[in-house]
Amino acid sequence: MKNRCPWAEAEVHHHYHDTEWGVPSHDDRHLFELLILEGAQAGLSWTTILQKRENYRRAFAGFDPEKVARFDARKQAALLADPGIVRNRLKIASAPLNARAFLAVQEEFGSFDRYVWTFVGGSPLQPKLKTRDQIPATTPVSDALSRDLLKRGFKFVGSTICYAFMQATGMTNDHLVSCPCHRECARLA
Repeated sequence: MKNRCPWAEAEVHHHYHDTEWGVPSHDDRHLFELLILEGAQAGLSWTTILQKRENYRRAFAGFDPEKVARFDARKQAALLADPGIVRNRLKIASAPLNARAFLAVQEEFGSFDRYVWTFVGGSPLQPKLKTRDQIPATTPVSDALSRDLLKRGFKFVGSTICYAFMQATGMTNDHLVSCPCHRECARLA
């Protein structure tokens, strides 16, 4: 693809960038997957996570929050021994905590989708960025989302992680305007 966003130059990024990143997502399981993966990425490259994504899907029960919520110490120990995922004790321990918090949000709001999209008024933000330097690491919206998630018991949901989650789930269309995906994602809004 000509004029693809500069962060997606590596081949491992192409399919993800072209078909998923920035596309508005309203599927709770997909939202849970990206919340867990963005937390797992903290301090690492997104390339590492994309390369391990299928292993994550296998290890984390297809990102079924009800199943992940039941991950006990034995299951977490098995995950720590799994070379197919990032073996960080705190990140692995956060997954069942986040799953339980996720289920509580679903119970309160009817869906995680309904809850999380309120932070952008129900429609993707359209910043119309022209250069990579214009893409922020955090925004007041990601700050607010982070604060609220933390208050609800989520872990690994700092503002930078929340902003990456917002980009991944299409809550903000951060494709550069020169990228063909920008126009397509804007149409989906």
